[in-house]
Amino acid sequence: MGKFQEDAKKLLENVGGKENIAAVSHCATRMRFVLNDPSKADTVAIEKIPSVKGTFTNAGQFQVIIGNEVPQFYNEFSTISGLEGVSKEQGKAAAKQNLNPIQRAISVLAEIFTPLIPALVIGGLILGFRNVLEGIPFSFLDGQKIVEVSQFWSGVNSFLWLIGEAIFQFLPVGITWSITKKMGTTQILGIVLGITLVSPQLLNAYDVASTAAADIPFWDFGFAQVSMIGYQAQVIPAMLAGFLLAYLELFFRKVIPQAVSMIFVPLFALVPTVMAAHVILGPIGWAIGSWISDIVNAGLTSSLNWLFGAVFGFMYAPLVITGLHHMTNAIDLQLIADFQSTNLWPMIALSNIAQGSAVLAVVFMHRGNKEEEQVSIPAMISCYLGVTEPAMFGINLKYVYPFVAGMIGSACAGLFATLLNVKAISIGVGGLPGILSIVPQYYLAFFGAMIIAVVVPFILTYIFRRKGIFNKLDPVDEVTGKLFVKES
Repeated sequence: MGKFQEDAKKLLENVGGKENIAAVSHCATRMRFVLNDPSKADTVAIEKIPSVKGTFTNAGQFQVIIGNEVPQFYNEFSTISGLEGVSKEQGKAAAKQNLNPIQRAISVLAEIFTPLIPALVIGGLILGFRNVLEGIPFSFLDGQKIVEVSQFWSGVNSFLWLIGEAIFQFLPVGITWSITKKMGTTQILGIVLGITLVSPQLLNAYDVASTAAADIPFWDFGFAQVSMIGYQAQVIPAMLAGFLLAYLELFFRKVIPQAVSMIFVPLFALVPTVMAAHVILGPIGWAIGSWISDIVNAGLTSSLNWLFGAVFGFMYAPLVITGLHHMTNAIDLQLIADFQSTNLWPMIALSNIAQGSAVLAVVFMHRGNKEEEQVSIPAMISCYLGVTEPAMFGINLKYVYPFVAGMIGSACAGLFATLLNVKAISIGVGGLPGILSIVPQYYLAFFGAMIIAVVVPFILTYIFRRKGIFNKLDPVDEVTGKLFVKES
């Protein structure tokens, strides 16, 4: 018998049985259901299943939080239900029937960036480690950096940039691939398109500002010249080009006879897209991306940056609930491309910590509730490592007051970090390890913000519970009849 067999059977029964499932898939931590009749799902019974850490409905899907073991759970659920053939993409397509245009746009953005997250996390860790090697002068090394006193670590630092460069400077390749994957078109064409945006033949995007206009290489077509400029680390140009490629391929599939489609569909889709990318879409996308990053950077560096930081810190957790937080990935990456750092990512990492600290307070107050601790303790650890959904949906939103306390703590930490102009050089590493992404000169300031993100939510959660503020029903000990909170 598999580890999750009994729990999978209970889940199948409590979502209304196989006949009530239009589609089922999973992501990093959750089972995702599209139900024919959502009212048939017994959420109370589902949340009592040992493997389940919470439930919620978002983007037209009924989602059940399992945690990091969701792939194994999904496999056993598929075996029991006989729904192995239902894919994640089919589930999302079915769910989109219940979404409005804005929700659909956000869903598309999420689907583009979600497959890139593993690479972004690794890239963030690598850049963070390189921060330590080449960016921090240590007193025990007489004020020198590690790479300056050790040839071994200098070599390691240089080698790791091979991976860091591949992830961040060549990011357009990942984006165009992800779009073709999401659109169901030819993925290798997406990869080729991405490479044409960052080819070594082109002037590197980072060198454009320091290169005289007369020295920028160009293609000369006789009647017109096109600048040979690369789009390293650029997000919006890659997205525009990727969608054009996908839609052209879908169009030509319909109009070109099947007998010659293998030749002419890729030809007519790829070549015009590459031309458009360098003549029209690239420059327009670059301008849009720069406009967005300039506005965000202006807000973060203005005299009212403290207000911006507080509002963003307060609202980030609700953005995660709605899925709108996926937009920040594109903004963060654009800020890094334009300014070599981002002020947003530190606040995101602090929001992770704040929600985790609210759960820590719940663990402390409800100690003795062994059943809840099976959810709360792993959720807290997950939060501190940068994944907040299990904590928010499994604990904080369940009682409300921890969620609000986490939002306020995040706002305080975000205000503090913004006032001290804390910046990150990469994204992907959240929670407590997020300090590895921070520019070394801001380590101490970010550490102070982390303390705020730990202390404030913990204290506020305790106060809100004692005063009955924002309070939903807390768990009751079935033996004593008392709340799981130790009175002082």
